[in-house]
Amino acid sequence: MSSHRSAAEIRAGLKHPIIDADGHWVEYTPVFAERMRKVAGDKAADGFRVSQRRIPDALSLSLAERQQRGIGMEGYWTRQSTNTRDRATAMMPRLLYDRLDELGIDFGVVYPTGGLSIPRIADDETRRAVIRGFNIVTAEYFDKLGDRLTPAAVIPMHTPDEAIAELEFVTKELGAKVGMFGSSIARRIPAAEGVDPAMARFTVTYDQFGLDSAYDYDAVWQKCRELGIAPTFHTGGRSFGLRNSPSNFTYNHIGHFAAAGHAVAKALFLGGVTRRFPDLRFAFLEGGVGWGCQLFADLIEHWERRGAAGIAYMDPRKLDRTLLKSLVDKYGYDDIAAELARRDGWPSLAEDSLTGGVPVLDDFAACEIARKEDWIALYAKPFYFGCEADDRMNVTAFGRANPFGARINAIFSSDIGHFDVPDMLTPVPEAYELVEEGFITAEDFRDFTFANAVRLWGSQNPRFFEGTAVAAAAAEVLNAVPARAAAE
Repeated sequence: MSSHRSAAEIRAGLKHPIIDADGHWVEYTPVFAERMRKVAGDKAADGFRVSQRRIPDALSLSLAERQQRGIGMEGYWTRQSTNTRDRATAMMPRLLYDRLDELGIDFGVVYPTGGLSIPRIADDETRRAVIRGFNIVTAEYFDKLGDRLTPAAVIPMHTPDEAIAELEFVTKELGAKVGMFGSSIARRIPAAEGVDPAMARFTVTYDQFGLDSAYDYDAVWQKCRELGIAPTFHTGGRSFGLRNSPSNFTYNHIGHFAAAGHAVAKALFLGGVTRRFPDLRFAFLEGGVGWGCQLFADLIEHWERRGAAGIAYMDPRKLDRTLLKSLVDKYGYDDIAAELARRDGWPSLAEDSLTGGVPVLDDFAACEIARKEDWIALYAKPFYFGCEADDRMNVTAFGRANPFGARINAIFSSDIGHFDVPDMLTPVPEAYELVEEGFITAEDFRDFTFANAVRLWGSQNPRFFEGTAVAAAAAEVLNAVPARAAAE
C-alpha cells in the first residue's frame, strides 16, 4: 500500500526537492518516426519503425512458433488505457511538465521507451542514423522544458569512435546533459561465422566494455570526463539467456534490468575502469539496489579468495606431500596411498599446472586494491543504482548490513510511463513508505530522492542543475561534497 498522503502533500512536508532519476515518456511511433524522417532521412525513420516491430512480431507468433524459434514471450497490454490521463501524460512531455507538482516531483530525468532498444540495432549504418535522428527529435520535444525536465540522449557503444561521435553531437549541438549508453553489445563468436541467420543470435557473446572487449573504451570514458557526462545504462536482459520463456512474460521480465546492470558493473569494476577514471560516475537503471549491495559483498568475498593474496594461498606447489601421505596412511586409505605414490605424492599434478593462459593470476589486478578504503572509492562512490519506488530492497542501500557500513547510492526512479506504474500519483508515496514504517530515516530519504541524483550528475557536470527549479538546493549538495568525501 502507498502512504495515506498524496504525492503533493508529502513533497510539501519535505525540506528538499525530489528528483526523479528515471522517468519515461512513450514516443508515439507513427508521428515520431515521421519527425525523424524530416530531420535525419528515410534510413533513420524506417530503421526506427523496424526496431519497434520486435515485440509485436513476437506476440503475433503462436506459443508453438515461439518455442520452435527460441523467442521469448513479450509483454502485451503494457500501455495505460483505463488511466487515460496517464497515457496522455506519457505521450506528451508538456503535459508531464504541467503535472510535476501533482506528482510531487521537482525535476525529472526522462528516458525513452522506444529508444531503449535502438542501441542494439545490428546494422552499423542504420543504427547510427536511427540514433542520430532519435536524439534530434527527442531534443525538439523537450525544448523549453529544461528547468524541470531533461531527456536522456541515446549513446551507441558498438565502437568507441561511434560513441564519441554521438557524445560530441548531443552535448555540443543538442545541449544534452544525460547519456543513456548501450551495453551488452552482441559480438559474433568467430567460430560461428556462416551460421544460419535465424540461429545467429544464439552464437554471440555480450561486450560489457571494461573486460575482454575487442575495443579499448578508455577513450569513451575520457570523452565523458571532458564533456561532463555520467554514463548511465538502461539495458534490458529480457528474451535471451536465462530469461527466454516462450509463454510467460513475467518470468522473462523479473530481474532482467538487474542482470544487465550486474554484467556491465562487474566488467567496469574488474576491468579497472573506476581505478583509471576515479572521478567518473556510472548509473545502472531500473534494476534496484539490492543486486548492487549483493555485488559489493560478493566482489569483496571473491577478492579475499581470488585476489593476489588469496590465490597465492591456493598455489598447488605449497602442498605438503609428506603430511598428506602421513594422513592417508594414518586413516588407512590404501588405494589413495597407492595412487599418490604413482603421482610422486601430488594428487592432481596435471590439472594443477593449468591456469588458462592468463598473464596475471589475480582476477582483481586491474583494481589495484591495497586497503579496505579502496572498496569505497572504486565501487560505493562511483556507482549509482536506479530504484523503483515500491521496491522493498531499497532499504539495503543505507549501510546497515553492507561491508564497511557503506551507503550504496540508490536513486529514486519513478518509471512513470510504463506498465509498472498504473498510476503516476503513487511513486512518491510508495517511496516514502520506508520512512513512515521506520525502515529508513528522513536523511536517507533525502539522499534517495534528491542528493544522490545531484551527486551523480552534478559531480560530473557542476553546471548540470544551473537554470533548473532545483538549482539552489543542488548547489548546496555539491558544495558539501568535499566535506562528505573527507568524512568517508
